[in-house]
Amino acid sequence: MTAAAPIAPVDEQADSGRTLGRNRRRRSSPGGAQRRPGFIIYGCLAAVVLGGLFPLWWSALIGSHHATILSQTSFPWWPGGNFFANAATVMDTVPFWRATLNSIIVSTTTAFSVVIFSTLAGYAFAKLRFKGSGPLLVFVIATMAVPTQLGVVPLYQVMARLGWTGELTAVIVPALVTAFGVFWMTQYLRQAIPDELIEAATVDGCNMIRTFYHVCLPAARPAAAMLFLFTFVMNWTNFFWPFIVLGPSNPTLPVALQQLQAAHFVDYSLVLTGATLATVPLLILFVFTGRQLVSGIMQGAVKA
Repeated sequence: MTAAAPIAPVDEQADSGRTLGRNRRRRSSPGGAQRRPGFIIYGCLAAVVLGGLFPLWWSALIGSHHATILSQTSFPWWPGGNFFANAATVMDTVPFWRATLNSIIVSTTTAFSVVIFSTLAGYAFAKLRFKGSGPLLVFVIATMAVPTQLGVVPLYQVMARLGWTGELTAVIVPALVTAFGVFWMTQYLRQAIPDELIEAATVDGCNMIRTFYHVCLPAARPAAAMLFLFTFVMNWTNFFWPFIVLGPSNPTLPVALQQLQAAHFVDYSLVLTGATLATVPLLILFVFTGRQLVSGIMQGAVKA
């Protein structure tokens, strides 16, 4: 008869079990995913945040003093008390409120239009099978390599023949859809929506429009929110094309603020006060939509 193997004591079995459990937990979290971020990570994040806030703080600092602040030997690092007086001067010098309304109209309209058309086109390129879809998508992406300045002259001629020069329509219509938006939504929907889900919707009797509405739109919400914000900010800060096609009586906000430095003497306190005022609506937008945007991104990441 063979001798039975010795049985380890209960304490040793418990210790070995705890050791095995710790080893499994370590293997289940590769790369130290359970570790809390250290001082280096927090330091890098703080440096990025301070670097992003410095231009806004500098604009508000200069805008809260007189025009002679930059010529002083001892530079104050704290805001002064002339910001509201400079803001009133800016609003009296340029059509500030009209320009702000024009920027809101242009940015909101183009952002909604880009999201709608890009989502439709992205769904078609990502999930529909039609002849020439690959070369057509390559052509759309290739248009992003063409500089905007090359198309200014023919675009202005078209707007002049249509009689749209000096009108907001000349700024809105060319920006109703962008190649970047189509590429963005195509890449996202190609990974976010399984083909089996579309086939299941088709088996249940959904046509193409109902499939797009019930399957594509809920999945595209995080990417659509990001695209909306990108497009809104891009059109809010756009200066080149509105400066060419719009007149001084009907400008957008960047074009109106350019009138502050049209004289021989540039009052940088007024210019930076206007820049600070132009940034406030964007800050308000990000404050109210930041949490929804982050939650949408996380939901999209979990679904993917």
